Amino acid sequence: MRKVMEKQLKFGQLDIDRIKVDIQSRDEIPQLLLGLQALYKDRPVREEVFRILESMMPKDTSKSTGRPGMDLWKIVVLGTIRLNCDFDYDKLLEIANEHRTVREFLGQIDFEERYALQTLKDNVGLLTQEIMDKIGELVVKKGHLLLRKKERNLSGRCDSFVVETTVHFPTDINLLWDSMRKIITLIAVLFSDLDLTEWRQSRYVLRKIKKLFNRANKLRRSKNQSESITAHREYIDAASRYVMRARQCIKDLKVIGDESLVRLIAIEHYIAHAERQIEQIRRRVIDEEKIPHHEKVFSIFEPHTEWISKGKAGVPQELGLKVCILEDQNGFILHHQVMEKQTDDEVAVEMVSAAKRKFPGLIGCSFDKGFHSPRNQQELAEIIDNVVLPRKGRLSAEGKAIEHSPDFVEGRRKHSAVESAINALENHALDRCPDHGLFGFKRYVALAVLARNIQVLGAKIQQKERARLSRMENAAMKRHRLAA
Repeated sequence: MRKVMEKQLKFGQLDIDRIKVDIQSRDEIPQLLLGLQALYKDRPVREEVFRILESMMPKDTSKSTGRPGMDLWKIVVLGTIRLNCDFDYDKLLEIANEHRTVREFLGQIDFEERYALQTLKDNVGLLTQEIMDKIGELVVKKGHLLLRKKERNLSGRCDSFVVETTVHFPTDINLLWDSMRKIITLIAVLFSDLDLTEWRQSRYVLRKIKKLFNRANKLRRSKNQSESITAHREYIDAASRYVMRARQCIKDLKVIGDESLVRLIAIEHYIAHAERQIEQIRRRVIDEEKIPHHEKVFSIFEPHTEWISKGKAGVPQELGLKVCILEDQNGFILHHQVMEKQTDDEVAVEMVSAAKRKFPGLIGCSFDKGFHSPRNQQELAEIIDNVVLPRKGRLSAEGKAIEHSPDFVEGRRKHSAVESAINALENHALDRCPDHGLFGFKRYVALAVLARNIQVLGAKIQQKERARLSRMENAAMKRHRLAA
């Protein structure tokens, strides 16, 4: 049994729209809470958010019977705090249990009800990219309405940046060691559970392979090529023997009808990685062949990781995935996309089209030269009125006329502001993704974008409230002087 939010307040519990948030605080948590409070106060928006959250619940589960789970509203509060503040789960647990205002937003009336670490991990992980994107659209529309710019034309700025995955620097020999370590550890545990003794010396085997790995790694750049080749050959020969042994054991278990199918699939997955790395080491070191880039894998645990070289000073390469964002002039992110084996010019039209569907008021967008292609110039001009997309190479007379026009120059001058949005996202958790898998990566990015938009909404509200309080203080001081 899970609810979006408990309708009946407990004795002593404050309704969210009556909770007082510190307007003068410069921390990010009050801004985020102000944004969440604004969504809750607007009844049509709140009902729409609750309707979206209800779609998270399986249709075949009862809403009135069963063990109660965490309210979906609480999950959104905790998830956005985690991403916007770049907290790990231990820090999030401390905030959820000890921060008074946050606990009021979670519906807790005292400090007796405390969360457990695994409870937070299990529940925050329920959020999906689709849910976050739908709520994010409502947040941006609420922000535009707050600024009284609902009917005003929107101008976008589009750029991409790299979100790193949590991986170590990849070489073919340490990727092989990762694979062998997982194969031997998993199969040894499986055989131990089945009371089989064939892998009882697994620790000795791991030490033996690690010793060969260290020797090959040490001689990797040795001037004595024959010694380096010998070390690599011994390493991959030993790995090959144990991979063949693991494969045979898996076949034997399948013949006798063992039911540990899930664990066998995991072991076979790492065996495939090991066999690929053995072959690539053989080709590179012994056959002196250059491995094509598209054949390389940069992590066996995060296989979606890409090797990205953007030409930044001091950053020769980054390991992760590129994320493209489109920000409007008010600081809200209208749309984002995780780029899987895509370049900037391949996502330009898709980004603008998706943002235009969500926000029909989008009439212009600026890019850098990496998004240019003749096809993009033509298709973008059909979608929006003002396309600020610099061309590469020498400009024709027509190109010069376009790029020297006042609108183009103004749009290009303002484009650099998107770097501020990227920097803000990187400072609020999007420098490195700790979640596992491509699904976890996309969910993490979507939640970070949602949290950022809610914080921007809260910051706008904070600015307006501070200005109102300042006007009241000035008026009071003026009345005091007149009375004196």
